[in-house]
Amino acid sequence: MAKPVIIDCDPGHDDAIALILALASDKIDVKGITTVAGNQTGDKTLNNALRVLSYLDIKKEVAQGAVKPLMRDLITAAEVHGESGLEGPELPQPAFEKSEKNAIELMIDIIMNSDEKVTLIPTGPLTNIGHLLLAHPEVKDNIEEIVLMGGACLGGNWTPSAEFNILVDPEAADIVYKSSIPVTMCGLDVTHKAQVFKDETERIRSIGNKASTLVAELLDYFGIFHMNPNFSFDGPPLHDVCAVAYVLDPNMFVCKKHNVEIDITGELTCGATVVDYYDTSGKDKNINVVFDLDREKFINMLCESLEKYN
Repeated sequence: MAKPVIIDCDPGHDDAIALILALASDKIDVKGITTVAGNQTGDKTLNNALRVLSYLDIKKEVAQGAVKPLMRDLITAAEVHGESGLEGPELPQPAFEKSEKNAIELMIDIIMNSDEKVTLIPTGPLTNIGHLLLAHPEVKDNIEEIVLMGGACLGGNWTPSAEFNILVDPEAADIVYKSSIPVTMCGLDVTHKAQVFKDETERIRSIGNKASTLVAELLDYFGIFHMNPNFSFDGPPLHDVCAVAYVLDPNMFVCKKHNVEIDITGELTCGATVVDYYDTSGKDKNINVVFDLDREKFINMLCESLEKYN
């Protein structure tokens, strides 16, 4: 039986590819999609999720969530994802409307009415999940796991110490990490290894259907930012896709449990995921931290999923 999941996202090029991977799989059942401000403003990330689904001719309930972090002003990543948040490919205007429910209402409805525990896959800032757990702690009993893209054991990508998704809303991340729900963190330690090389982008393009064409064009644009020589990348890293891929096949990844806490006050380290890598604190190992992956298997999974689209 397919595992019920909710994808909470801020599309974003890699969010869009993560959605495409998830929607192709028969191992998971995407019960709903919620959006959050992050890579771009809340209206743009919502519009992007609707546009991607409309392009694929797939209709899912899409609910808009938070348009700003719990306690801070919004930071966006327009320099990475462009003015719309999804520059590069030509996408249609949405063919259907957003849900009448907001993100929290949709998540509660899905979680509390599911016969099986639901897995949450947040690929953006954790604002919606933080709101959910603060306002409705009763949902915890029917959440199987939270598999998120965010954080890093060593170094950040938006400040020297903080990864973007956590930095945008560290207070929400703190709520999630302290929630007692099983959490798997797909941070920069693994996502920077999930690169797609140029020949692999061409392999994807050569599949020749609408979905593969879209993914190739997303990679073309996403790769421009990542060709900065300071990054030492050979291709764009598919951060958010790792979270979906982990749910589909955790054996593809190398993980270890550690105590992880969120710095919400540091002048130089605010938003850092402080991983007790050597277990020096003696604190509870609360987070399953992902460090590595079988990259070739990861690329093959993506290509095989794209082949399923007409």
